Amino acid sequence: MAVRQQRMRARLPAVIALGSNLGDRERTLRDAVRAISALPGVTVTAASDIVESPALKPDGVDDQAPAYLNAVITVRSAMKPENLLAALNGIEADMGRVRAERWGDRTIDLDLITAAGTQVTSENLTLPHPRAYQRAFVLVPWLQIAPLANLPGYGRIAQLVQEVSDVVHPYAAAPLMDEVR
Repeated sequence: MAVRQQRMRARLPAVIALGSNLGDRERTLRDAVRAISALPGVTVTAASDIVESPALKPDGVDDQAPAYLNAVITVRSAMKPENLLAALNGIEADMGRVRAERWGDRTIDLDLITAAGTQVTSENLTLPHPRAYQRAFVLVPWLQIAPLANLPGYGRIAQLVQEVSDVVHPYAAAPLMDEVR
């Protein structure tokens, strides 16, 4: 009897930022965490608290736009970064994300921030995420779940948090890890 050999693929760490400023923002973040945890080859390892931030547009903060709820999760993924990003984009589409305007209001935004510390520049993917080092709504939640983390090319998250000028506020909610199966 032939023994079928199964090829194992390493599960590498990745950081994903989540944001929503349309509809039931908290429910949307929870649904996104569940969808990510259901991806084949992906395991959610930690989830931050939810924070709230003002809408950021190309010209700066837009106080007239609905505020965002944001969070960060860490995962271990057997997917290549490009495939993980494609899966995240698929979740966004399934959840009604419309890409009508740059930095426009959205039901869900899933950004791949870093994957296994790699640096990638391609037509569809830049790692680390090119603006993550400037965004409190990424750095503050990430710092909660990975206080010793580094953003490749930029340094320690703890230091980067001290350097950002935007502000996030705590948002009272049950832990997002409750959504992980």
